[in-house]
Amino acid sequence: MVHRLVVLGIVCVALAAGDSYAQPPGSTEGFPGLNIQVGRNNTPEDVAVTVQIILIITLLSLAPAFLILLTSFTRIIIVLSFLRHALSTQQMPPTQVLIGLSLFLTFFIMAPVFNDINNQAIKPYLNKEIQQRETFDRALVPLRVFMFKQTRQKDIALFIRAGNYPQPANESEVPTLALIPAFVISELKTAFQMGFMLFVPFLIIDMVVASVLMSMGMLMLPPIMISLPFKILLFVLADGWHLLIQSLITSFH
Repeated sequence: MVHRLVVLGIVCVALAAGDSYAQPPGSTEGFPGLNIQVGRNNTPEDVAVTVQIILIITLLSLAPAFLILLTSFTRIIIVLSFLRHALSTQQMPPTQVLIGLSLFLTFFIMAPVFNDINNQAIKPYLNKEIQQRETFDRALVPLRVFMFKQTRQKDIALFIRAGNYPQPANESEVPTLALIPAFVISELKTAFQMGFMLFVPFLIIDMVVASVLMSMGMLMLPPIMISLPFKILLFVLADGWHLLIQSLITSFH
């Protein structure tokens, strides 16, 4: 049941991000609509449809959580936050800018996965070619493939042992409930490794500036006031944004 909720949340994200649903120029097809009415229902079928609509609205509210934890968003936002702390620029760039950049990079990186979900699960279901259960199973496959590529084997083994699951013979036998937390902690570890590499050059600048100020007897002058311009200068001259974004994108391939 839980993995169905996960898939449905990702399907909602894929519907929002997939470009294959764009209407071509001159198309006469309309957009899907939703009408909700409050009143008395005389048949059980009407009640069931109402309950389904409420469940869908609830899952849409959970879609941001699925987007954060089951995609590349976690790694990207943590690395960008490490960069801001390494530069010691406090709130520059602003948090809204970092989150917006992380979201667009997430949609860019996850586009092949969303397109696979769209083509293999959503379109056949909307065309009434497959049933609901098969739709969930098909939609989960591209997402699991993506997570397996980014997840360490020992993290998967940790949750297999902790959950007392039988030892899987291949990836298809790994439960989704064990794969998801393993993927999350693997992403956290990778993000912290990249954050450490970001800190090293800026830490060297802080140490050099602090040593120079101490040798000159300027103990009352905060070293950050002197090192900050040099950090920004180093980052700009090295074309830091280009290198950082390139590293983030290539780390998922």
